[in-house]
Amino acid sequence: MSIMGLDFGTSTVGVAISDSMLITALPIETITRKGENKLRRTYARIKELIEEYSVDRIVVGEPKNMNGTDSEMSELAGDFAEELEKKTGLPVEMWDERMTTMTAGKVLQAAGIKGANKKKYVDKLAASIILQGYLNYYGQRENNAL
Repeated sequence: MSIMGLDFGTSTVGVAISDSMLITALPIETITRKGENKLRRTYARIKELIEEYSVDRIVVGEPKNMNGTDSEMSELAGDFAEELEKKTGLPVEMWDERMTTMTAGKVLQAAGIKGANKKKYVDKLAASIILQGYLNYYGQRENNAL
C-alpha cells in the first residue's frame, strides 16, 4: 500500500510516492508534456507508476491563493484530479499546496542546486512536500486517536 502525491502544473506533473508505512514521501519523477491540454501520455505514465508502486490513493496539490480562495490553477488541478479518478478508479483527494513550489526551490537552493538542474528537481520535490503534508496530517490524527 502506498499513496501517490502529484504537483500538477501547466507543462509538468511532479510525482512522489509514500513508503509502505505511510510515513515518508519520496520524490520520484517529473512528467513533462508538450502542451497544456496534452495529458494522454501523462495519464498513461501515472497509471504505470500506480502499478509499479502499488498505489491505492492519490493526492493532488490544490494551488489556492494565499487568502485560501481558489485560484485559476485550482480549477485546472481539480479537473485533472477528477479525470484521474475516472481513469484509474482510485480515490483522488485535493490537498492545499500553497507555497510548496517556493519551498522546494529554497530547499534546492540551500543544497546548492541551481539553474537548469533546479528545474529538473523542483516539481517532484514539490510533490513530495504536498504528500508529506498529507501524511503528517493523517498520521497525527491517527496517533491522537490512540
